[in-house]
Amino acid sequence: MVKVSVVIPLYNKEPHIKRTLCSVLGQNVNDFEVIVVDGGSEDNGPTIVENFANMDSRIRLIRQEGTGVSEARNQGVRESRSDLIALLDADDEWMSNYLETILRMRDNYPYAGLYATSIKNEFIGNVLMELDEELRNLVPNEGLILSYFKIYKHGHALFGTSSVTIPKKIFLNIGGFQTDFWWGEDIDLWGRIALKYQIAYSSQVCAIYYQNVINSAVKRKKPVETHPFLITAKKALNLDQVPHEMVNDLKAYVMFLEMFTAKHNIEAGDKKLAFGLLIRKDINLTYKKRLLRTIVSTSVKTNFPLIYKKYLNIYNHEVP
Repeated sequence: MVKVSVVIPLYNKEPHIKRTLCSVLGQNVNDFEVIVVDGGSEDNGPTIVENFANMDSRIRLIRQEGTGVSEARNQGVRESRSDLIALLDADDEWMSNYLETILRMRDNYPYAGLYATSIKNEFIGNVLMELDEELRNLVPNEGLILSYFKIYKHGHALFGTSSVTIPKKIFLNIGGFQTDFWWGEDIDLWGRIALKYQIAYSSQVCAIYYQNVINSAVKRKKPVETHPFLITAKKALNLDQVPHEMVNDLKAYVMFLEMFTAKHNIEAGDKKLAFGLLIRKDINLTYKKRLLRTIVSTSVKTNFPLIYKKYLNIYNHEVP
């Protein structure tokens, strides 16, 4: 059995998949397999993968009928031959020490439910640079995260899909990625795992997330009814399934996600969720102010684009 199965969903990523595969083949660890699940690409991405597979038997291409990225990942996991699943998007890449770092944490923290490293965003750099000193003290250089929800309730993400590895047994037991959602399904999975298992984390940047690419999910601005983890969290709280020490932080995280979802919808042209939150007494005043700012700035941007552009230029000039 190989040590790690790398699962890569593919859909119209011809310009990027070669770079992604090269980053996997360039790992310091060689004992792995690569499963690329194509969801009906209309470009030459699958052909590029086949060419790699002809040269390296560790690479497999699986084709499916465009059922979405979550089902592609789930199928890749089902087809895997390892008990450890490394997730990687077809337009991101790993540093050469990613798998080496993950396997070291696996040896040191065998009962963790998720292993992750810091990830570099092509625009903001190391995600840890956004944390204030108090939150940084909760994040190990390499070890177990002391309080996942205490960090995430502030809106800080320590890792992304392409820097996450999950034991296959836990992935399957937890239910994998929800396939009914196109937005937030990754955050939902991390949260479901964090409710039941510890998370091992390395602050070392071992992956790069490329945001400004073809058909990136973050570029699709359309309204959503809810965030999937809101359903998960509220159900767990109602059924008293949340460890006592997590309850307050989880409730605060739920409030943040409600604001975050409403903000997303505002930017997609739907203000109903936001107005609903603004009249609720239990919503943090800071979040209400953020929503109001988003409503105003989005309205100005849509209806008065020249004024918005002028304001943005002034703001960018004044803010260092």
